[in-house]
Amino acid sequence: MFEVDAISADHKDVIHDVVFDYYGRRMATCSSDQTVKIWDEDELGKLTVSSSWKAHSGSIWRISWAHPEFGQVLATCSFDRTASVWEEVAGEKVAATMTPARRWVRRTTLVDSRTSVTDVEFAPKYLGLLLATVSADGIIRIYEAPDIMNLSQWPVQHEIANKLPLSCISWNTSAYMLSSHLIAAGSDDTSMDTGKVLIFAYNESARKCAKVETINEINEPVTDLAFAPAAGRRFHVLAVASRDLYIVNIRGNMSNNSSGNMCLDIQTIRFSDHNCPVWRVCWNMLGTMLISTGDDGCVRIWRMNYTRNWKCAVVLKAEGSYPAYESSLNSPTFTAAAAATAKYYKKGTISNPNQVPWH
Repeated sequence: MFEVDAISADHKDVIHDVVFDYYGRRMATCSSDQTVKIWDEDELGKLTVSSSWKAHSGSIWRISWAHPEFGQVLATCSFDRTASVWEEVAGEKVAATMTPARRWVRRTTLVDSRTSVTDVEFAPKYLGLLLATVSADGIIRIYEAPDIMNLSQWPVQHEIANKLPLSCISWNTSAYMLSSHLIAAGSDDTSMDTGKVLIFAYNESARKCAKVETINEINEPVTDLAFAPAAGRRFHVLAVASRDLYIVNIRGNMSNNSSGNMCLDIQTIRFSDHNCPVWRVCWNMLGTMLISTGDDGCVRIWRMNYTRNWKCAVVLKAEGSYPAYESSLNSPTFTAAAAATAKYYKKGTISNPNQVPWH
C-alpha cells in the first residue's frame, strides 16, 4: 500500500529537481525561481522547510548531496553557466538557552563552463570528495577538493570534451571488474541521430578519463540516467529516461584488450509502459527497485520478477494532479527551440485582462 502526501513547496516557478540525502531524512529542492529549499522531518515525519535562499541568477537545474562523511554539503548547477558548492554551518545563537541557528554558506562557484551547466553529481564516497558537472557545450568536468576542511578550493582534475551537448550524468557506485571511475552521460540533442548515452572510464596507464562506449540503441534525447547500487551483482545496471525507459546491463573485464580499450558487453532493454517521454529515474538503496516518472503524470515502480525480468509493479497517480499525457503535445525537452532555456510551452492566450493566469 502507498499513500500520496502532497507538499506545498512554495516555489514560485517550475521545480526541476528533488533529492533526498543519504539517510532519507532531509530533502532539497531547486527551481526556476532561482532558490534552493531544504526540508527536514519533524517528530511526526512531516517535511518542513528549514532553509531557503537564492542560489543562482538563473534557473537551477539539478542539486546533489555529498556523502555525510564530508558534512552537510550540497552542489547546485544553473542556467547562469555556474555550479556552486554549499555547506551548512552553525550560526549565532538567537538566545542563550537556544541551540545555534544553522545556515547554508556558498563555499565556491565553479565558472569554467561557457554554457548552461545541466547536471552536477558527487562521486561515491570511496573516491573522495569529487564532483562531476556536465554542460550544454558537451564538456564533462571532474573537480576534486584536496582538503575536505577547505571547500573553497576545487581544482579541475579531468576535462572531457564531446561533440554532443550533455544533459545528465551518473557515477557508478561500484568498481567491481571495471574502472574505479565509471561514468555515464546522456545527451538531449535532437539534431543528430546517434547514440545519446556515453560511457566513460578512467585509464590507469594514461591517467585520464576517456569515452569507452556509446550505446547506439538509445538515439532519442535523454533527460536522466542513474546507475543502480551494486548490491553484490557481478554486472552493472544503468537506467535511462528518454522517449521510453531503458534498463542497460553492463559487463566488462578487469583487463583491457589488445588495443588498450576496455571491453564492455552491453545489453539494452526497452520499456514503453509510460507511453510518453520519461523525465526522471532513481533506484532504492539495494538496486532492487527502480522508480520512473513521465509526462503521463504517473510514478511507476519497477521490480525484477522470479524470471529475472523487470516488470512494472506499481503505478502511482496523485488525485487532482496533471491530466493524462496527450500525444499531440510536444514535450519541450524534445524540441530544438527549447534546448537551452527553461521548459515552457504555450497552452493558450489570455484575452481578458481581468483573467488570472494559473501555472
